[in-house]
Parts: sequence; C-alpha cells; structure tokens
Amino acid sequence: MATEVAPLPEIAPKPAAIITTQEWKPAVNPWIIAMSVMMATFMEVLDTSVANVALPHIAGNLSASNDEATWVLTSYLMANAVVLPATGWLGRRFGRQRFLLFCLVLFTASSFLCGFAVSLPMLIFARILQGAGGGALQPIAQAVLIESFPKEKQGQAIGVYGIGVVVAPIIGPVLGGWITDNYSWRWVFYINVPIGVLAFFMLRQFVHDPPWIKNARATIGSIDGLGFALMALWLGAQEVVLDKGQDDDWFSSNFIRGLAITAALAFAFFLIREFKTKGPIVDLRMLGDRNYGFGTLLIGVVGALLYGVTTLLPLFMQTLLGYSAYSSGLAIAPRGMGALIGMAVCGNLIGRIDSRFLALFGFAVCGLSVWQFSHLDLIMNPGTIFFSNVINGLSTAFMFVPLNTLSFGTLSREQVGNATGVYNLMRNVGGSVGISIVSTMLARRAQVHQAMMTAHLSPFNPIYQQTLRGYQATLSHQMSSSDASQKALGLLGGMVQQQATMGAVIDIFQGAVLTAGAAGLLVFVLKNVKTRGPTGAH
Repeated sequence: MATEVAPLPEIAPKPAAIITTQEWKPAVNPWIIAMSVMMATFMEVLDTSVANVALPHIAGNLSASNDEATWVLTSYLMANAVVLPATGWLGRRFGRQRFLLFCLVLFTASSFLCGFAVSLPMLIFARILQGAGGGALQPIAQAVLIESFPKEKQGQAIGVYGIGVVVAPIIGPVLGGWITDNYSWRWVFYINVPIGVLAFFMLRQFVHDPPWIKNARATIGSIDGLGFALMALWLGAQEVVLDKGQDDDWFSSNFIRGLAITAALAFAFFLIREFKTKGPIVDLRMLGDRNYGFGTLLIGVVGALLYGVTTLLPLFMQTLLGYSAYSSGLAIAPRGMGALIGMAVCGNLIGRIDSRFLALFGFAVCGLSVWQFSHLDLIMNPGTIFFSNVINGLSTAFMFVPLNTLSFGTLSREQVGNATGVYNLMRNVGGSVGISIVSTMLARRAQVHQAMMTAHLSPFNPIYQQTLRGYQATLSHQMSSSDASQKALGLLGGMVQQQATMGAVIDIFQGAVLTAGAAGLLVFVLKNVKTRGPTGAH
C-alpha cells in the first residue's frame, strides 16, 4: 500500500499593503532627507513674512500707495491657500517627487521675477506664481518626513520640520529689514534663487516616492475640477475679506459683504461636493478621525497665536516706541532662539512623556509669556521683553511638535500625504485670522479707551488743568501764549491717543492668554499616541 504524502503547505504571499507600509525604508539616511526638505520649507515660510517690512520701499519704488502694496502679501497668501489642500491629490497624480521639484522650480523662478518686477501688477502676478509654487512645499515636506522616519524618531523629525515653520516667520522681519536697509527690497526675493537651486539638486538626489504613491498614480482618477474651483473661490474670497476687512470697515463695505457671502456659499457647496463625489480633490472624511480633526482645529489656534503675537509686537514697538522696522524685528528675534531650543528638547521628549502633557505645557507657557507681554509700558527697553520672547518661542515649539505627533499618529502612512495639506492650510488660515483680529481689535479697542479717557479731559478735572498749564508754561518760552495753548492741547491729545493704543495692545494680549488657556484644555480631547515601539503605521 502506497504511503500518501501530505502536500506541502502553500506559502501565502505577503499582502502588498504590509510590504508598502511597514517594510519600506528610504534609500538614504532619513536625516539627509530631512535637511533637503527643510531647506525648501524654510525658504517658503520665510517668504510669508520677509516682505512685510519692505512694503513701504516697494510702494515708493513702484509708484504705488501703501494700500495697493499690501496686495503683494495678499496675492501670495491667496495662491498659497488654494494650492495647500490640493497637494495630496496632486502628489498622487503626478508623483510626489516630480510635483515637489516642479513647485520648487516655479517658486524659485517666480522669486527671480518678483525681484525683477518693474511695476506693481508684474510683482503681484509674480507673487501669485510664487504662492502657487510655495503652497505645496510645506505639506509635502511634512509628509515626506513622517513617512521617511520610523515611529520612534518621528518626534525628532517633526522638530526639524518645525524649525522651518516656526522659526522662519520670526526671523523674516529681521532679515527683510536688514536686506532692505542695506541693499534693496529686490534682494528679499533674489536671495531665494541660490537656495532654491541647491534645494532642487538635493531633493532630486535624495527624495523618492514610496511604493503607495507609485501605486496610487495607476489608480487615481481625473481631477475634481468643480471641487477645485469651489475651493479656490472660497479660499480666495476669504483671504481678501480677512486681509482687507478692517481697512474697509468690514461689513459696512459692499465689497467686503459681497466677498463674505461668496466665500460662505462657495464653502458650503465645496463641502457638499467633496462629501458626495467619489474622487474628491480633498478627502475631508479624515476629519472624522478624532485626533486629526481636533488636532487640525488646535493647529489653527497655534497659527493665530504665532502670527498674532508676531504682528502685534513689532507694531507696538514701531507705532508707540518709535523703533525702526529692523530694530523692532531684532527685538523679537529671541523668540527664534527659544523656538530652536524648544524644538531640540521637545523632539527628544516625544515618546517618553505623554504628548498631551507636552502640548498642555506649551499652551500654558504661551499663556504665561503673553500675560507678561500684557504688562508692557511706554518706557520699556528691548531687554525688558527678552526673557518673555524666549519663553514665547519655547512655547511655540512645545505646541507645534506634540500636536503634529498626536494629529497624524492615528492615520495610516497612505493618508498622511492628503492630511498634511488640510493641516497646513488650517495653520495658515489661523494665522490670517489672528492677524485680522489683531488689526481690528487694535483699532476698535483704541477707540473705546480713547472715549473713556477723553471723558476725563474736563475743565473741572484739576489734574487735567494742572497738566495743561504745565505744558503751556513750558511752551510759552518758545512761542506766543495763544500758540502755546493750541500746542499744549495737541500734545495732550497725542498723549491720550498713545495711551489708548497702549490699552488696546494690553486688551489683545489678555485675550490671547484666555485663548491659550482654552486651547490647552482641549488637548485632552485627543488620544495619546505611542511613538515608541514598532515602526509600522497604525
């Protein structure tokens, strides 16, 4: 009787998903990749603030008003905002490396055009191209970093990425002021060209698409044209409303009202379209993930705090203390020092301490530093706010790194590319909202304080009468008594206006303290993410 031989067991092939998400590793050291993408990110984020202090010089050189020159900033932010959420789809469609290189070339070439511009329309057109090219650099760089590093080192990688995102807006006004004062506003843009060329060769050599990006290119459908058009209309109209609202007295202007209605309707139809279509330009369903959804909301708050403080401090120093643009930028430069220290420390603490406690610490320290800012006065010197600026920069790092870790820690590596676009958009939108709130509150609260103080400028107020007579007596040695009386009233009026503006600055800082505290409490809505352990995705 023949002995029956049992068949050999079949060896099942590994699922492709496991191979691509858990076993893929970049061909070069991930830290080389980090330096490559950080160079492009730093350059792009720097351009969101480096041109701010050069606006008066640009306006004068191109025969434009200061109000017209602000379109140099607005046009960049509009184009940037439109491209940001679509980077996930565009990266899958054309290949992430190819799309990243194209955007870098567009950004670098348009930077040269900005410096070469001979008229304001030409400069605005070049800034639109620059914003479109720069919009993809942030989210793609973030996605590449998260995918290239194992879980236990992602906190450190995000810390490196954060150097570009957090430090660049802080040193932007300092660098822009120094270049403009010593050379020309055109070199604010020309400086991007050599950096862009070096970044191009590094990205081409060291950054490559992971397997799931290559697989997605074969299966991705045609672009959601209607969704993209609605998104562009919504974000473009919203950016103009936020940027020009205070200048046009908000909803008393037909222009602002029309744009606000347009933005609201476009946003509503965009949501309907993206949730109903099978191939959306932006996959909003990921916002249903608790960590990613609330993390996206909180990074918007971080953006508002970062850009709001960065806008208000130089404004306070220039308008109330008489600092130059360069001097005011230099005075807040210690924030960059604090941010660098914070990125290094926080990146190493991720995985050892619950990320939610690290983020809570960041919001608490932010609230402390802003509370210290609320005690500024009109006789301060730059050294007075040195320590406050350092800990404010430190707090930004402790908010940024843990929130990134928590927000993306519950997503698969295939989802990260799409998720980073919306995440970075919310940080930028939060920044625009923060700047808009600062400019509006500064004007409105100054009016309130001025009305309250003017009520005390009465002939029956002995302090007012004593101060007025003192000014008149001093001035009467230099001019006639009637002129001295008029000049004394003018000096008192200027003092009231100055004190009213100082009161408004304090009000805004106190509001920021409350905002940081509320955001810190929301951190515990998120689930903790374990970054130590297996390198595979969740």
